[in-house]
Amino acid sequence: MRFGWTIAGVIVAAIAGVTTLVRGQEQAPVKSPPGAQLPAPPRDVPLAIRDREPEIKPVRVVIAGMVHGHVDGFLAAAGKRKDIEIVGVAEPDRALFERYAKKYGLDSKLYHEELQETLAATRPQAVLVYTSTAEHRKVVELCAKGAAGPGGQKFLAVMMEKPMAVSAEDAHAIAEVSKKANMPVIVNYETTWYRSNWGAHDLVRSGAIGDIRKVVVHDGHQGPKEIGVQPEFFSWLTDPQLDGAGALYDFGCYGADLMTWLMNGERPLTVTAVTQQIKPDVYSKVDDEATIVLTYPKAQAIVQASWNWPFDRKDIEVYGQKGYVITVKRDEMDVRLPGEAAAKRVQAKPVPEPNEDSITYLRAVVFGGMKPDGPGSLETNVVVSAILDAARESARSGKTVRLREK
Repeated sequence: MRFGWTIAGVIVAAIAGVTTLVRGQEQAPVKSPPGAQLPAPPRDVPLAIRDREPEIKPVRVVIAGMVHGHVDGFLAAAGKRKDIEIVGVAEPDRALFERYAKKYGLDSKLYHEELQETLAATRPQAVLVYTSTAEHRKVVELCAKGAAGPGGQKFLAVMMEKPMAVSAEDAHAIAEVSKKANMPVIVNYETTWYRSNWGAHDLVRSGAIGDIRKVVVHDGHQGPKEIGVQPEFFSWLTDPQLDGAGALYDFGCYGADLMTWLMNGERPLTVTAVTQQIKPDVYSKVDDEATIVLTYPKAQAIVQASWNWPFDRKDIEVYGQKGYVITVKRDEMDVRLPGEAAAKRVQAKPVPEPNEDSITYLRAVVFGGMKPDGPGSLETNVVVSAILDAARESARSGKTVRLREK
């Protein structure tokens, strides 16, 4: 069954500097990644033909698991696309598959109980993982068997929902398997596709606000039960063995990821965390409130992850030596630069291709041979996993944890 929406044309580059951010100057276009879109017809082709929508080759994907609630959003979006084709679904719970099949019109022939059998039967180009976090390592290991060796897949990429792993040990194992199988692994964070985060990142990279001194990240919502997540999602999201922790892992990962990206992959020196159970009657096994403090030689980050916000939020404050930027939802920023009396609200520029969304990015990896980098890369998320692992230990012991270099 085929799903799709048309990939947008060439998108202007990300914000290149402060002048662009504040004054809105135009950027030079960026070339599309190879394979992400068919080339434009030559100029001598008649206009009537040239204006027709080109045939887009869809990326063939298998869905591994459906217990992660984000699969609902993916299926809703996939129904509007032409550049992705779901060729199989591996989910042990047939009733869960049938529920989504009814909602989104999925063909019953897509269903398989086991992932290994699904891969053999469908030979996809990518696997989208919607299992519990604890199962990520197992899924990657199964996919690697089909991605390497005689008779294996010609190409297989894996994209999983955040965070990458429930432990630093699992994260290192995933990275090792990915390397040996030459199989790209991408970690999908909603915040990766925010224009405002890219704008903040470019302000840091341009030197406009000076070196980072303090970063404050706010992530979370009222709580899984309070916002009405699916029962199968709630079940493992509140199980420390399957999710790693509660709000600490569910939302702490966003801050750890963004800070690692902003710091160009640098690992913090120390990790200190405090967790609470403000609603133990609802979340008896895991924390619902967490604060993580990360220290670097000349910077500090405070990650506030919570299932107790009065509303959902994902925003970041970046303070440099000379100025600051505060993201406002997906597309806006408050920026204050040297010599300015107050911050100015600005619109963030469109992000550089192929960072508009997760599927466009996946296509660039599959068809263009692009190596994943930035917030979703293995390198970044091995550091994120080390931070979360240390934060969990710090909260348990009440002590600051010093990270090893690697």
